[in-house]
Amino acid sequence: MKIEVLYPEICCLFGDKANMRYLEMCLPEAEFIRTPVSEMPRFLSEDVDMVYIGSCSESNQEKILSRLIENKSRVEELVEKGVVFLLTGNAFEIFGKCIKTPDGKEIEGLGLFSFYAQRTIPKRNNSLFLGKFENIEIVGYTSRFSHSYDISESDAFISVAKGYGSYTDSKTEGVRKNNLFGTYLLGPFLIQNPLFTEYLIKLLGVENPSLAFKDEIMKAYEVRLAEFKRDITFAE
Repeated sequence: MKIEVLYPEICCLFGDKANMRYLEMCLPEAEFIRTPVSEMPRFLSEDVDMVYIGSCSESNQEKILSRLIENKSRVEELVEKGVVFLLTGNAFEIFGKCIKTPDGKEIEGLGLFSFYAQRTIPKRNNSLFLGKFENIEIVGYTSRFSHSYDISESDAFISVAKGYGSYTDSKTEGVRKNNLFGTYLLGPFLIQNPLFTEYLIKLLGVENPSLAFKDEIMKAYEVRLAEFKRDITFAE
């Protein structure tokens, strides 16, 4: 099994690096490739089972997009083949139609989805989050300078129970296509959501996933889930 972590030195905001550190503990036999900014993604020239891209600054987001847009047909091919993609924070905006800036500029995206992202700089949007993907309850938080609009129901990832979705009043959060999952949720998303992590590992071909520190992270998940179901402030 081969998992590529794309540009970890710049896609590392909000503790997102912990996602792959944890997955490495769950999949000790897998090969993890950490591709630096100085190199082209390995998935462009060889087969991989999973690609991970974490949160980054807006300037680095544009740098990554400029690297990938020339090879968008290869990216689309891998998504259609069912390769697993996990995109956290603002990383999934790269896969939309475009990113709009406050000064009216439009940055062309990869176009795998029809949505567009609108930056809200200097306003930062902060929210706790509670939602559901299939029968799995999802918890997390978001802190971002953008929202995404025009995500079709068929392309949405998570239904919203509390907190901000893809924009403040959205009933859905993130995007999904085949085995590609994109979410604004930040930090150690896979640690916070162990049931989704098991789901993801099964997509990678592991029938009976063995989560690292399962008892501890399940207990933490249950405590957070109970807290988020209380009447507390979710967004500012």
